[in-house]
Amino acid sequence: MIRQALRANPWAFLGPAATQALAAALVTTGLCLVASFDGARLGDSDVADIGLIFTISSVYLAVLIVGVTMGTAIAGQARDIALTRTVGATPGRVRRAIAAQAVLVALPATAFGIPLGLLAGQAWLHGLAGSGVVPAGVAFRVHGGTVPIAYAVTVGTSLLGAMAAAIRPSRLRPAVALTEAAVPRRGTGRVRTPLGLLLVAGGVALAVVISDLDAATADQAGLFVMLAMCVGTGLLGPVLLRAAALVARRLGPIGTLAADSVTAHARSLSGALVPLTLAVAFAAFTIVRGTTVAHVTGVATPSADRWLEYSGTGAYTAFAAIAAVNTLLTVMHARRRDLAVMRLAGGTRGRTLAVVVCEALIVTSTALAAGAVVAATTLLPLLHTALGTWRPWLPVSWLVAGVTAAAALVFAGMVAPAAAGLRRPPIEVAG
Repeated sequence: MIRQALRANPWAFLGPAATQALAAALVTTGLCLVASFDGARLGDSDVADIGLIFTISSVYLAVLIVGVTMGTAIAGQARDIALTRTVGATPGRVRRAIAAQAVLVALPATAFGIPLGLLAGQAWLHGLAGSGVVPAGVAFRVHGGTVPIAYAVTVGTSLLGAMAAAIRPSRLRPAVALTEAAVPRRGTGRVRTPLGLLLVAGGVALAVVISDLDAATADQAGLFVMLAMCVGTGLLGPVLLRAAALVARRLGPIGTLAADSVTAHARSLSGALVPLTLAVAFAAFTIVRGTTVAHVTGVATPSADRWLEYSGTGAYTAFAAIAAVNTLLTVMHARRRDLAVMRLAGGTRGRTLAVVVCEALIVTSTALAAGAVVAATTLLPLLHTALGTWRPWLPVSWLVAGVTAAAALVFAGMVAPAAAGLRRPPIEVAG
């Protein structure tokens, strides 16, 4: 059962494998920075804490994103799980098989990611020294717990994501599971939606609280505001995508078809909203804070601080962006037969691709709106405590570049694979 699942869904596990490798690399980099700074006995506590903060943030992101991508991959096996249930597989056996899949994917991916993390750690330490953040004599050291910690993070989060995605399909009666695999559920989750609202409300409440704190404390708490709201947004993803689809229905027949498709696949597409929202929020937060500080004070951020902020944010944003693209690729690969059926029903290649483009625009606009709300909720209290202003400032050119970059990510994960798949004869794909 395990071998057949891995052979039948190689593309579905490509996304989780990539995110697991990147997560292992981030955790490895953070741990090695901790060891390097500890060995150097730096007197500046803020600099000495860089590695620890990076490690903690990397673990949080890995838990969130790796679990989401693995959950999306397992959710795509709903029909296969239902078929195994019809031939007598028990819920426990299904869950054990899914757990084994998660472990078998995570082990080699982590082994590939750890060396990448070592190389990245050396490069980042060199960049820190070159920018004057740390003394040039700081030597690169490998943390003794790198391997077990990296495996614990990737394997643990993969198991959590996989088992969470397998709870419902493994418990359903075989006939019901087959029906849901053929016709996805459209209702909102009884637990998912309230929990998402709770996390978003908690993030907003925490943002209000830190607006009255000192700048240093508020800055440290800002990460938790962002993570809470990003997780909440991901849980509310189906609701947000269906709301955005209502607007797309006004764009004519193609918009209506795209809205119907997004509504039907809102649960699978929402898996990409978490990393997309994180990527948009992290990038917007760092860039807007820097431009606003320079605009209000008239003094540019020191080059060392700017390099440190942008390099760390760049690593997190790249991690989230790659996870988002891989998740969308997994979703679109699972939909290749749907697109082929659309062609067989009379849709031309151009019209079918236009529907996918409209779907990508719906996902992009939803991610941009969610990311903007998360970034604003996190950033505005920090601007108030540090600068005494609630008004962020960003050049229009930077805004256009950010929107374009977000759209490019979504188009790479949705439109590009759809365009490649539409080159094949539809009868061959549907068969």
